[in-house]
Amino acid sequence: MNKPTYLIIGLGNPGEKYAHTRHNAGFEVTELLEKKFSVKLRKKMLQPWAEAEWTDGEKKIVLCRPLTFMNNSGIAVKKLMERYHVPAEQALIIYDDIDLPPGKIRVRKSGGPGTHNGMRSIIGETGMDAFPRIRVGTGDRPEGEDLVKWVLGRPAGEEKPMMEKAFALAAECAEEWIENGIDAAMRLTGTKK
Repeated sequence: MNKPTYLIIGLGNPGEKYAHTRHNAGFEVTELLEKKFSVKLRKKMLQPWAEAEWTDGEKKIVLCRPLTFMNNSGIAVKKLMERYHVPAEQALIIYDDIDLPPGKIRVRKSGGPGTHNGMRSIIGETGMDAFPRIRVGTGDRPEGEDLVKWVLGRPAGEEKPMMEKAFALAAECAEEWIENGIDAAMRLTGTKK
């Protein structure tokens, strides 16, 4: 019998220009999961994502990083779900959130896209919003600063260690989701149902 497949999808923008920016929180978490599970994300020919897979007891886990750029994340996610025959409930999305304070994590079972263009693309392309998700707070831009410049900037000063702790907690939540489900992951952060 085939093992059920679970996707962990970290959102961000590909390329060195965007590495370690606030908008790439999902990519940062996937890097930690690569190390934790001793796997390496690779892009296969013609796929708009990089992936690595392993099995954990009764489940197959596929760690993914869309390479379509943030605003088109839904193109990769839809194809991933079709390829692995995964319902929304088995596709965990990890992404940055300006509506949460820097370093704050929120885990949810489902919901709308909020202010996030990547999630807007995913919900628009798939027609579904029942994705479990881990949102990593980056805080909103300082007054008068351009939003794009803020999210594509890199955390510095006291913000940097706060974000690193948040990435580590988000990775722990993803692992908890694999092992014990979304409610257990929510409990790790004190998120209420």
